[in-house]
Amino acid sequence: MESHQRKQIIFVLGLLAAISPFSIDMYLPAFESISKDLNVSMDRVSYSLSAYFAGICAGQMLMGPLLDRYGRKPILYIGLIGYLLASIGCSVSTSVEMLIVFRFFQALGGCVGMVAPNAIVRDLFPITESPKILSMLILILGVSPILAPTVGGIVVAHFNWNTIFLVLTGIVGLILFAVYKYLPESKGPNPEISLKPIPILNGFGSVLKERQYRVFAATSSIAASAVYTYLAGAPYIFMKLFGVSEQSFGWIFAVIAAGLITSSQLNRLVLKRRNSQQILRIALPTQTVIGVLLVAGTYFNILGLVGTIIALVLFLSCQGFTFPNAVSQAMAPFSKNAGSAAALLGAFQMLCGALTSSLVSLFFDGTAMPMVVIMTVASIISSSIILGFVKKKAAAASA
Repeated sequence: MESHQRKQIIFVLGLLAAISPFSIDMYLPAFESISKDLNVSMDRVSYSLSAYFAGICAGQMLMGPLLDRYGRKPILYIGLIGYLLASIGCSVSTSVEMLIVFRFFQALGGCVGMVAPNAIVRDLFPITESPKILSMLILILGVSPILAPTVGGIVVAHFNWNTIFLVLTGIVGLILFAVYKYLPESKGPNPEISLKPIPILNGFGSVLKERQYRVFAATSSIAASAVYTYLAGAPYIFMKLFGVSEQSFGWIFAVIAAGLITSSQLNRLVLKRRNSQQILRIALPTQTVIGVLLVAGTYFNILGLVGTIIALVLFLSCQGFTFPNAVSQAMAPFSKNAGSAAALLGAFQMLCGALTSSLVSLFFDGTAMPMVVIMTVASIISSSIILGFVKKKAAAASA
């Protein structure tokens, strides 16, 4: 594969992977505007975020087998067109219930952008290169948390929250064109893949039989839920507790996201000296320590706005080391049913994200404590999983 084509493919895959983060981050600054316009509380609006997570979770379970059965590009077309139609529905919503429903369907279509890149990376690139390729995707993917809330804040300040979904329609329309023009078909249709419920479930079952997959899928999913917890709680914490404006929130969000982007690129350098499992053994416990300090600082109310931003930058930066290494390790055993493996992995991540973001609303008490506690607990659990796996592996090797 020529270098130019290689970069082109990675760029398009990065754009696809950025659809859902952009869809989430861009409307976060509009939470207060939506709550006022639809006459509901901000925690009610946050259920539209949970609905998006739930839609991605459900959709990926369907998209994975479809990608394996009919090939990558035809399903990409169908999913992206479905996203466009649902986005228009979001823009004309007149109640929070209507918005929640369309956000669910928006996620059903948009989730193909999460499943397909992992499967295509597995199709086109050697397993040894996967962590580096995924780190490059995060570089592109990471632009969305910087641009999206900033753009969203500007749109809300000058137009209205409905316009955000029209902007998303335009962006994904351009991505659809890029898929058509620049992304090659990495794996054609496979008639042997059945779409009947029992064979699909059996396919997922065969994926789950791989112990390596179970360990690293759980690690990446639970660790990622800390990020989704932050997404659910950040609008209230910064705009209500600290009283920052919608545009300022966009810039704060961008600063925090920059830490994630930087760490993901540092990961590419670290991979020259350490393997993925070694990096995870350091990154996850480090994140746990930072999380405990964040909880303590929040409980004793000693962080303030600047301290909270710094602590969140450090905590979420660890995700730049966790995500590419855990995902590459989870996907390594698969070739034939990489689409199903990627779909199941994505579904696990979104299921954890939907659960933790809902818990933020459920335990809402007017402070930042629910968010920071849930984030830290997620980090503790994911650290325990990876350290337990390493310990058992070492014990087996010495036996």
